[in-house]
Amino acid sequence: MSEFKYQLAKFIDFQDAEACARVRKITKADITKTSNPNLSIEVIEEKKDFYTAFANDLVDRIVLAKEEDRKFVAIVPLGPVPQYAIAAKIINERKIDLKHCYFFNMDEYADQDGNTAPITWEGSFQKAMHEHFHSKIDSALRPDPANLYFPTTDVIKSYNSRMEDLGGVDVCYGGIGWCGHIAFWESDLGHEFKGDHEAYKKAGPRTVELTPMTIMQNALHSFGGDWSWVPPKANTIGPANILGARARSFWLDGDLGGGTSWQRFIARLVLHGPVSEFVPGSFLQTQPSDIHILGGVANDLKIDMA
Repeated sequence: MSEFKYQLAKFIDFQDAEACARVRKITKADITKTSNPNLSIEVIEEKKDFYTAFANDLVDRIVLAKEEDRKFVAIVPLGPVPQYAIAAKIINERKIDLKHCYFFNMDEYADQDGNTAPITWEGSFQKAMHEHFHSKIDSALRPDPANLYFPTTDVIKSYNSRMEDLGGVDVCYGGIGWCGHIAFWESDLGHEFKGDHEAYKKAGPRTVELTPMTIMQNALHSFGGDWSWVPPKANTIGPANILGARARSFWLDGDLGGGTSWQRFIARLVLHGPVSEFVPGSFLQTQPSDIHILGGVANDLKIDMA
């Protein structure tokens, strides 16, 4: 086969082509292998088992905090989603009271001026979390509504201090975006820090402009492919909140079926590539982090022109 060399597209913030080529070659059999003591990586083949494991992880941490008579403070994502209904079912069956729980959502969409979407908008993360999780929990068991936090326009500046006032975050759950983002902390924000990783790791919540890659990713999986429907900005937590949590549990389920996964490459770059401010998820390598990968995401990378 003849070789064809070319530069990465200019809009891509991470420009290390050699690193990309190296991680691209990592097979499914080797994706869990790492010499980094901070990373624990597993592949879960079936979607049902994947989301059940996620739900059990959340419920187990809730129960442990209750048994130890302490608050449970968690950062939670909207994506993945199916685990929430499973967790709610377990909570209801076991009659687990969540009054000791405090949930901070990672992010929320915003308009061009930074005004976050209201809960009444169909694409709102607040609306989705209520429908997929909170409303499915028996009313007598639900957390106090005041314990459910979203980084809306009115609280984004105090979001970090609210977590600190509760004694810090027990666990940060999350996924990885196509550009490598964690929450909506986008790849292009790396340019601001000029290689200063310590300053990068201290960055907190803010309003950000979504990268073209994120717009396309979210259009694909949430907006029927309509990129005009995806808001241009979002409020998000920052690396300080994710890396400052006492534990990190990330779940990668970006499998579209039919052999297609938008997350197959970025999973490898995040876990096995260099720590780079242009691949935000790579900073998970710097703190103890549990990574769970759906089988279809872990599959080998190849070109398929069929």
